[in-house]
Amino acid sequence: MVGLNHPDDAAVWQLDKEYALVLTTDFFTPVVDDAYDYGAIAAANSISDVYAMGGEPFLALNITAFPPDMDLEIQQTILRGAAEKASEAGVIIAGGHTIRDPEPKFGLVVLGRVNINKILTKKSAKPGDHLVITKPLGIGVITTALKQEKAAVEDVLEAVTWMKQLNRVASQLASEFHLTTATDITGYSLLGHAWEMAQASQVGMQINHHQVPFLSNARKYAEAGCFPGGASDNFNYYAKHISFGNSLDDVQQLLLFDPQTSGGLLLAVPDEQLTSFLKRTQQLGQAAWNIGRVIPGNSINVI
Repeated sequence: MVGLNHPDDAAVWQLDKEYALVLTTDFFTPVVDDAYDYGAIAAANSISDVYAMGGEPFLALNITAFPPDMDLEIQQTILRGAAEKASEAGVIIAGGHTIRDPEPKFGLVVLGRVNINKILTKKSAKPGDHLVITKPLGIGVITTALKQEKAAVEDVLEAVTWMKQLNRVASQLASEFHLTTATDITGYSLLGHAWEMAQASQVGMQINHHQVPFLSNARKYAEAGCFPGGASDNFNYYAKHISFGNSLDDVQQLLLFDPQTSGGLLLAVPDEQLTSFLKRTQQLGQAAWNIGRVIPGNSINVI
């Protein structure tokens, strides 16, 4: 049902008239120093693609690449962090595969199920829909500052807390309100993933910069030059599709191209549902920010 023809977050394979399987994988090098947090973040990030398709994850396999001289306790702690985060999501990790690698890498293959009438894709956004995101941006600059030993402990803790948060409730809300369009904001940044959604849906978007949430000190680290390499890559690839208002400086623009690890969902919410949707997010303690609208056209305007 969903494969290589569209830039969606996972593959979807129809099983019968009611259900389909959702299949995805992701892994990466450490983004934090703490082994347990690294495992938990990697698991939350991998599982997120199933949520972004409207699915319910239930089974996973570990993908591990560890140096041969890596302390066994550290390896165990990474796996425990992932296992406990997977358990929180209702996912069983049924083994996996390990290879030796000079640089640690970890992630999951994740399998989920979805009702075929509730699949979320990137291709159904319509003019008039509101754009809602469920986690703040700036994770890339915070983790880069950490690597450069410039990040304050409290700023790292804030980023880790968000990265470890599952997108389960946000996905369940999308199902509850019968939404059809979503993606998760990860390595291609807010603007990169928004452009994929706009292109797949054949629409334009207007994003209000002052409504976009950021981690507390993301701007400070951005001004200090703590951008990951992926930010400039995203800018070079996607900027031709984006127009910026004159009030946005270079740092503000580049922060919108900041790669996110285990970022939130970007949802297209119909205008008539926005008020009740946001009220429901408050009832469930789910963060949500209305950052713009879907509009006719073929570009993204940031004002």
